Amino acid sequence: MKTSKKYLKLVVLGAMMVPYFSFGQYNKCAAQNVITEPVEEVYYDAVLQKKVTRTVDKPVAADTYGNPQGNQYDLAVDGAFEGQTVAVLHLYTGEGFDFELPKNALKEKGFSVYRWINNAPDIKEFKEGLDKACQLWIISDSYSKLSAEHVKAIKDFFDGGKGVYIWGDNQPYYADANVVAKALIGVEMKGNTMGAKVVNLQTENNKEGLIPNHLISTGIQNIYEGITIATLDYSQDLTPLIYGSANNLVTAAYEKNGKRLILDGGFTRLYVNWDSAGTGRYVKNAAAWLVNYEKFGKEVVSEKVK
Repeated sequence: MKTSKKYLKLVVLGAMMVPYFSFGQYNKCAAQNVITEPVEEVYYDAVLQKKVTRTVDKPVAADTYGNPQGNQYDLAVDGAFEGQTVAVLHLYTGEGFDFELPKNALKEKGFSVYRWINNAPDIKEFKEGLDKACQLWIISDSYSKLSAEHVKAIKDFFDGGKGVYIWGDNQPYYADANVVAKALIGVEMKGNTMGAKVVNLQTENNKEGLIPNHLISTGIQNIYEGITIATLDYSQDLTPLIYGSANNLVTAAYEKNGKRLILDGGFTRLYVNWDSAGTGRYVKNAAAWLVNYEKFGKEVVSEKVK
């Protein structure tokens, strides 16, 4: 079987990442998708003519959707970020989208959530909120609600090394997502593509799927892509994370000059089919990565994991 250089590079890179990212707030499975643990088994040795015990590595127990079962297979240790706040500009709140499911998932890792709902606050309140947050999530609506002052405050926050997650969805639900993404990294999203499927790990023969061996994809082999989704523009500065079932780039990460950002064209994952594959773990992993521990160090880690 031929192995593509691109896929081989991803696998090798993932293997190299594991020891490098062995920080106290990360579980030992960081950057692994298929997780195994040593198990003792008894078998009959025909040569020795007796039963003997050997230790073999076997995949850990999986949930209904084929992902490793248990919080110990998330990227971060439970409670690792106690005292840290995720600020959320929750500009689209239709169809029962109350953010309670992501909020509860983030709480497992110690994050509290502070939301501005439907509209952005005045600039003074916004800056004060950002000062208390380790990262900002922006969930775009169909029309722009952010002023130039808000965008500048977000850029200053980002340039200081704080994480930013920009969520859009199918056209036209990426208005402020594009405003902010263009201002921060010069990238936009577009289109309206039908998804509503679970995608697996990307393989050498298949573009669609979750990119293996990234910290954000820790413990995930299958993930729900969202319902109708937008497609990200190509940029050499982005690392793909999820290609949708239509082979379109749905989610990607930016990591450059000490700054981290995630751009996503499928915010319906945050409230539709939440109990489908991988969403809760993905949200927790993304927040843990956006903390940017490699830059800010112990100041963002709970006493629980020291």
